[in-house]
Amino acid sequence: MNGLNSEAFTVFGQHIIWSDMVGNILGLITLALGWRRSLLTWPVQFLSGLVLFAAFYGHLTGSAGKQAVVMAVALYGWWQWQRNKGQSGDGHIVPRFASRRERAAMVAAAAVGTVAVALLFTAYPELSWDPWPDAYIFVGTIVAMYAQAKGMVEFWFAWLLVDLVGVPLNFANGYAFSGFVYVIYGALVLWGMRDWWLRSRKGPQPVLEGAPA
Repeated sequence: MNGLNSEAFTVFGQHIIWSDMVGNILGLITLALGWRRSLLTWPVQFLSGLVLFAAFYGHLTGSAGKQAVVMAVALYGWWQWQRNKGQSGDGHIVPRFASRRERAAMVAAAAVGTVAVALLFTAYPELSWDPWPDAYIFVGTIVAMYAQAKGMVEFWFAWLLVDLVGVPLNFANGYAFSGFVYVIYGALVLWGMRDWWLRSRKGPQPVLEGAPA
């Protein structure tokens, strides 16, 4: 997969790699589709992970492993949305806020998961170039995807928290395209958060008996 790891072009002195560019463009499309509550968000997310897995496999085992986890969660998200898409009158999932218990569980999972993964990365340096920030982004991404799979508005907040570390980390490590994409992620997250927030207040609209769906 040397072609995926070759340079696509250079802009402002930053070397843009094909895998970085293609994988993150697909990730951006994934977020936009998630905003629209489209079931297609999950296949595109899976494809994004597959591209990055192919690029990392063989020389960056840790990064490839992380993408394998992302693809597994994407399959879970597709399954969840497929099951629950009929809850609203428009054929999509109904956004909702997490319960206090769910929020506490996600915060605890993010905290414990970040520490555990960071310790793993520290013990095996070949898995990550920057263990603690990398662990934070990886675990935060999984938590955000899980919340999205459950239709929780909080998934947008999780993405914002990931962005706060992801943008500077990507620029610092030479992944300029990822850094630029994360900035655009931030704007999409704010718009998507507003849309899901408003929809969560409306709730599913009941269909009257005998009336057209």
